[in-house]
Amino acid sequence: MQLISKTYWGGAPNTMRRRPDNATVDSLLLKSADRREHYGLYWTSRANPNPKTAIVVMHPRGDFSHHYVIPRLVEAGIGCMGASTRNPNNDTTTVHEEIILDVNSCIDFLKNQRGVKNVVLVGNSGGGPLNGFFQSQAKTPKGQRIATTPGGRRTHLNAVEMIPADGMVYVSSHKGEGMIMNEIIDPSVVDETRPHLTDPDLDMYDPRNGFITPTALDGTDAEWSRYSPAFVTRFREAQIARIKRIDAIARAMIAENQRAEELHADPDFAKLPLDRQREVLRREAFEPVMTIYRTMANLHYVDNHLDPNARDYGSIFSPRPDLMNWKFFGFGRYATPHAWLSTWSGVSSQANQLIDLPKITEPSLFINAGKDQEIFPKTDAEPMFAAIASSDKTYHSFDNARHYFEPEFGAREAPDVEKLMDVITPWILERFGA
Repeated sequence: MQLISKTYWGGAPNTMRRRPDNATVDSLLLKSADRREHYGLYWTSRANPNPKTAIVVMHPRGDFSHHYVIPRLVEAGIGCMGASTRNPNNDTTTVHEEIILDVNSCIDFLKNQRGVKNVVLVGNSGGGPLNGFFQSQAKTPKGQRIATTPGGRRTHLNAVEMIPADGMVYVSSHKGEGMIMNEIIDPSVVDETRPHLTDPDLDMYDPRNGFITPTALDGTDAEWSRYSPAFVTRFREAQIARIKRIDAIARAMIAENQRAEELHADPDFAKLPLDRQREVLRREAFEPVMTIYRTMANLHYVDNHLDPNARDYGSIFSPRPDLMNWKFFGFGRYATPHAWLSTWSGVSSQANQLIDLPKITEPSLFINAGKDQEIFPKTDAEPMFAAIASSDKTYHSFDNARHYFEPEFGAREAPDVEKLMDVITPWILERFGA
């Protein structure tokens, strides 16, 4: 059953469609302050091999080493670092308090090894909250930064020299992966271990609640549904309730590990029978992986009366979210307990743009895509822009652009990317030069 959006048929839609002209690229193995390694490509123009301004473009799990913003910026004389975090293409173990150290290693490399004066963080989609979380922590004095993850592990943030960026660009940025999960998780799941069990009163894909069921798998005959205000309120409250239930499961798993650690550390551990010692050690070593079923259930996918924009029916992943909700492909489907709490729980995660942006005073450019199927104007874009503390901040909306500014399926050119770069490139040059 082919349910994935055509956008993804030809590969990642965030990838450049052409290489920059007259450019060189260095393949880098970067090492973060906690000794973890990650990879990046540093693109520069042959006409300006030692630029004073460079950008970093990253995503918590996506590979942005060939991101579509790179060609035009390189051709304008701006260096471009497209990097992955330590968890490329798999966020099962992603802890945000750790991966912001990967952002820091990119800035450190550019400033201290390549002599770059100004670094601008470009955050596309999940890269926006990644950068916002990094910048808010980098601007916080050492000793006052976040000391523990939501799962209770000690962070390295107060022992690291963090270098704030000089400017921020947000493109189709959301509020945080956990904040996204708050709005897309299916609250009609009755039992996390029996994902087929469904509460019909909370099922947004049940016609009795207002859903109009398409018949074509590609969604071409889909009609917009309309949910009552009472259902919307009940649904949103139930989404948060499910997040809290999963949080409790994650914390119980962590507590079981911690109890085993305490038993192992007890002076009398060596007096225990060998089989009991072995059991304790296995419990201490065990790190479970949680499966989060049915995470494609945002009312906005099928009801365009909710926070209207020019979006197409469905999600960025599928024109049939009612069926894709049951597939493997989706947001946050696998996570360790620590990764769930740090990254995907909007109740527990500390990577939240509405908390981080009020700490950011550097020049900021905020770009909204008017046809975005995941980021919405009143729900997401406008509150985030309002939260930015900078006195030099600019909001620009492209009314007909999609989430990744991708063109129609099969098109070789991406005109919306070019329009986007007509805004981003001069904005950076006017403030920082090349």
